Amino acid sequence: MVRVRFAPSPTGYLHIGNARTALFNYLFARKNKGRFILRIEDTDIERSSKEYEVALMEDLKWIGLEWDEGPDIGGEFGPYRQMDRLEIYRDMAEKLSKEGKAYRCYCTREEIERRNIEAGKNASAGYDNRCRNLTQKEIETYERVGRKPVLRFIVPEKNIAVDDLIRGNVVFESEHIPDFVIMKSDGLPTFHFAVVVDDMMMKISHVIRGEDHLSNTPKHILLFEALNAPIPQFAHMSMTLGPDRTRLSKRHGATSVRAYKEAGYLPEAFFNYIALLGWGTTESQDIFSKNELIEAFSLERCQKSSAVFDPEKLLWMNGYYIRKASPKRILTLSMPFLKAAGIVDKNLSEKESQYLEKAISLEQEKIKLLKDVPYHIGFFVKEPDYEEDAVNKYLTEKGRNVLSQVLDVLEGCEEWTVAGIEGRIRKFCEEKGYKGSEVFHPLRVAVSGKT
Repeated sequence: MVRVRFAPSPTGYLHIGNARTALFNYLFARKNKGRFILRIEDTDIERSSKEYEVALMEDLKWIGLEWDEGPDIGGEFGPYRQMDRLEIYRDMAEKLSKEGKAYRCYCTREEIERRNIEAGKNASAGYDNRCRNLTQKEIETYERVGRKPVLRFIVPEKNIAVDDLIRGNVVFESEHIPDFVIMKSDGLPTFHFAVVVDDMMMKISHVIRGEDHLSNTPKHILLFEALNAPIPQFAHMSMTLGPDRTRLSKRHGATSVRAYKEAGYLPEAFFNYIALLGWGTTESQDIFSKNELIEAFSLERCQKSSAVFDPEKLLWMNGYYIRKASPKRILTLSMPFLKAAGIVDKNLSEKESQYLEKAISLEQEKIKLLKDVPYHIGFFVKEPDYEEDAVNKYLTEKGRNVLSQVLDVLEGCEEWTVAGIEGRIRKFCEEKGYKGSEVFHPLRVAVSGKT
């Protein structure tokens, strides 16, 4: 059975790039009738928080990703938080140590850097495997002065081939991989060790993650082999870049899922757009339902080149989904924004809801974000705030003269509907020789306060 996982660290809000990783894992699992697992990597004690863990799960659910196993719902292979699995890592580390596949290292970072410099290397060149063959006397000396060791994995001399489902065959030489730490001196596992132990024990079949993890993969393969565990298939997705083709960061604007949620994006628009980053079908199609994406998804169609996140295209797509949504749903989703703007200050009666739904239906073509709903329909509820530029441009002496004539026309309008009002005004334009813009622009500014 296909079993994939998304394993975020609760050290901040869910990043767009991580959301894309979660989404690709989800689509792959659903396409192959497999299991999608949520695992929390919370061993960074100083930066991890329960609040961020809750936020991560809220944002994943908002996107529309439901997991089959996880910290909140449990599962056959739990627990699903790494801090709840410390004894498992320690037992596995002890096993490797007893089998002669790992050893205690007492070197400090300063000593390692100094030896590298003395050897004519860069200070951060890596570990020189010095403690691999310590004598018992040397170990006792370190212990006597209170040195707390880390546990290092012995890297065997061999080439490591990664048969990547996106990148193809990639070969790494072990001579460039020094013995690496698997357990820190404080008793916590390193990322490399914990992730392999978890993937092994949770029977993960496919590891789908960002290409920045490709260089970690030979270490992980060596650990799987040392633990006599099946090696999952790897697929390393392209990076997510900003519009200027540099790594997506805050200077490109919002980078967290929560920021887009709070700005008034619809979850189905976000789901649709993120799924197309670095992946696509043979059809020139942008709009997909969730089920259509599940049906069409395959790792073979993932691009090797970097994916470019385009906020403008996401905004366009969000506008499309808002136009297709029912006014009732748009009203429900925009209530926080309407209340914040003072348009709504209480629970709405059925009559009030119907009125606002009609207002939304009239303005829906112009709305791109839920947070803009108050701007577009506010004048249906209270006196508009007139935009100075609009007033100066359209409510001139000529514009006011036109409006006084239109007022007489509207007072005599028998059919008070959109079609009836528009038809009567257009007839007035023809009779008086006005262009439509000479009448409709001043009228819109007078009624709404804006163009």
